[in-house]
Amino acid sequence: MKRLTTLIAVAVLGVVALANVRSADQARSEQAVLVHFDYGSRDLAPFFQFEDRLEQAIKASGAGEYDGNELAIDGSDGTLFMYGPDADKLFAVVKPLLQSSRLLKNVVVTLRYGAAGDTTAREVQVRVGS
Repeated sequence: MKRLTTLIAVAVLGVVALANVRSADQARSEQAVLVHFDYGSRDLAPFFQFEDRLEQAIKASGAGEYDGNELAIDGSDGTLFMYGPDADKLFAVVKPLLQSSRLLKNVVVTLRYGAAGDTTAREVQVRVGS
């Protein structure tokens, strides 16, 4: 019985270790495109239509996923969150939409080359539009 308990414990530890390795690999491959912007309107319907187009473009490209927004309740400003294995490819998909949008002002994009918890991840900021 003692041997069976030991074998079960070793098996469980092996599964946990494998899950931790997969989680670490996934974290290393997760990059981000964060878009901060001024909006300046309480009419959020046009923003949500833009957000739908953005999400569809990302999904169709296979470059990553759109994870949502943080939009001030008064419509003053917000942030869009996108994640994928390659921040540059993801940005290439969303940049034309950001440039052509008349809704978003003072757009600053942060490209993060590493997982959210990685304090050593390189970040680059790019201003989009005028």
